[in-house]
Amino acid sequence: MRIHILGICGTFMSGIAVLAKQSGHEVSGSDINVYPPMSTQLMEQGIHMMQGFDPAHIDLKTDCVIVGNVIRRGNPAIEYVLENQIPYTSGPAWLAEHVLQQRWVLAVAGTHGKTTSSSMLAWILDSAGLHPGFLIGGVPENFGVSARLGSYPYFVIEADEYDSAFFDKRPKFIHYHPKTAILNNLEYDHADIYPDLDSIRQQFHYFVRTLPGNGLIVRHGEDANLDNVLEKGCWTPVTRFAGMEGGWQAELLDDQGNVFRVLHNGKPVGQVSWELIGMHNVHNALGAIAAAHHVGVSPDKAAAALGWFKNVKRRLEVKGKSHDITVYDDFAHHPTAISSTLAGLRAKIGSARLIAVLEFGSYTMRTGVHKDKMKDALQMADMVVCKRTENDWGLQDVLGQLNQPSALYDDVDSLVAGLAPDLKAGDHVIIMSNSTFGDVHQKLLDAIS
Repeated sequence: MRIHILGICGTFMSGIAVLAKQSGHEVSGSDINVYPPMSTQLMEQGIHMMQGFDPAHIDLKTDCVIVGNVIRRGNPAIEYVLENQIPYTSGPAWLAEHVLQQRWVLAVAGTHGKTTSSSMLAWILDSAGLHPGFLIGGVPENFGVSARLGSYPYFVIEADEYDSAFFDKRPKFIHYHPKTAILNNLEYDHADIYPDLDSIRQQFHYFVRTLPGNGLIVRHGEDANLDNVLEKGCWTPVTRFAGMEGGWQAELLDDQGNVFRVLHNGKPVGQVSWELIGMHNVHNALGAIAAAHHVGVSPDKAAAALGWFKNVKRRLEVKGKSHDITVYDDFAHHPTAISSTLAGLRAKIGSARLIAVLEFGSYTMRTGVHKDKMKDALQMADMVVCKRTENDWGLQDVLGQLNQPSALYDDVDSLVAGLAPDLKAGDHVIIMSNSTFGDVHQKLLDAIS
């Protein structure tokens, strides 16, 4: 089959391209933003990418066009597809029909931690010799790719609540029909498609409706929004993690979360010793261990496997170090994720100076939906530096409320020029954004050097 993918460099669509290629199809794609790590992954897989959405990229003999959810009516490529009656579908629909049929799908849903938890779960199953397939919204360093077909029957997928395509406004996860599902947490996000928290909770309820009676829901034990979702109706057994009692819990053996004992119903069943930090990662691990247990992987083996887990690119990833100044890259772009990331790094570095550099890239953040939460989210930082948003929703006022020094810059180059002279040996600079942020990481390292 000849397949062309519109929006191929998105994290999800890049994974779709890899799976289609590994399934034996001829794959090409178009996008306006072709950049690493996904562009690198596609090149390594031998998948032809084209810049822009020129209709000439699409051969009339194409058997199927897979349409990413960034594509809108008026895009010249999709207009060409519609006018010439070329068969098309969404990424989640293609995945469900061509990859997930008759497989034991393990889906990881929630506002935060999906990518990391999915990566942990895939690594645990792989370490147990199960060679699972997976599609993850990032690049797990243990695997070096965001997707693979793997062996029958297990398939791990990051289950996103974002919409599927311009013609299918259902969440992606509605297509997946998992047997095992992790529900990490639930908060308001994606303000461009969901008007309020209730509308997101309703979609999670629909997701719960798709799970079978012989499946398993692995849920965070202390999340009132998940309580609300499950109270609407649940037909699947539920186990909890990270609650005050019962289910799956962690007994920390150090302050950073580097070492912890795994408890199941109050009994020790394994111990994790790894390089990751922060309670959010401890909770991610508990969910992954519980989900792996559902497919027969013992908790002690799962815990041992996590000792070799290398995390995901752009999750507190060290981009470089110069003059004893460490620069990190992190995908955090929601107040809860920002707070968790800063708390984890603070536990690691102690009293060293921590500088948070932020770009408000997602629609929810760049429109100021969570502006009232930013002061608390940033309290662990000693200094806060931001790039100005296109729409003025009062970011300057938010920074003025902070107790620590802050700065606001119009662009990346002026940010680097302003920040670099203030840095000193021993500083830790964490750059948080869901985009490439104008290659600010390397520009800052160059300026420091």
